[in-house]
Amino acid sequence: MLQPTILKSSLQRALWRTLPVIALMFAGGAIARAQAKTTQIVKNVVLVHGGFVDGSGWEGVYNSLKKKGYTVTIVQNPTTSLADDVAVTKRAIAAQVGPVVLVGHSYGGAVITQAGTDPKVAALVYIAAFAPDNGESVNSLIKSAPAGAPVPPILPPRDGFLFLDRSKFPASFAADVDPDLAAFMGDSQVPWGVQALTGVVTDAAWRSKPSWYLVTTEDRMIPPDAQRAMSKRAGSKVVEVKGSHAVYVSQPDAVASLIEQATSGAVEPSK
Repeated sequence: MLQPTILKSSLQRALWRTLPVIALMFAGGAIARAQAKTTQIVKNVVLVHGGFVDGSGWEGVYNSLKKKGYTVTIVQNPTTSLADDVAVTKRAIAAQVGPVVLVGHSYGGAVITQAGTDPKVAALVYIAAFAPDNGESVNSLIKSAPAGAPVPPILPPRDGFLFLDRSKFPASFAADVDPDLAAFMGDSQVPWGVQALTGVVTDAAWRSKPSWYLVTTEDRMIPPDAQRAMSKRAGSKVVEVKGSHAVYVSQPDAVASLIEQATSGAVEPSK
């Protein structure tokens, strides 16, 4: 029979031998939990349109994402003011179950920049979009366009709203879209409120959320160099596509592919 002191010594040695293994197991679990909280697959996508158009242009992107199992919501912003559009977008975010990847085209980029601070938003995706910083508006970004850039055919405001010249809409906005559809888009324009252009971003979401950016190299609405500058400033992961400003209509699969990248690389929103 072992003496109590010998037995105690044996148990102590056994315990010390197993402690590193136990510690490693707990450390591994902690690391796994930390990694699980760092990235996740997001299945909710909220699409935000820009000025002069409505949400129907997202149909091709919507179909592509739906086929792959995503829950896709298309926001119908009134494009009357930045504050109004942010409020509508936030209601769409609130309706989602779980985290969200928020996508904006053109002026919709300003909307998601302000609305994207919502705790449910895990990542931002800019599609040929404005990405303002704090204190900036779409109007201030337009004024700082690169020298020699094409000038969008925006008509003088009527009752506080803007339109593009219908005859120039296809070439400026949708040069690679089917001509009949491009003409329809020009004829069915949604009035874009001047207050939407002048609305100032107060809390740029890209400063705290990961972002992706699709640059359109044939864009005649937002100059490609301006897109590159905004995406670089935001620290976005960038993909360049040869396409017009309406790339989300003409090349929906390319747009959907970038959104998928964001859904698999998004950071889990803080609880």
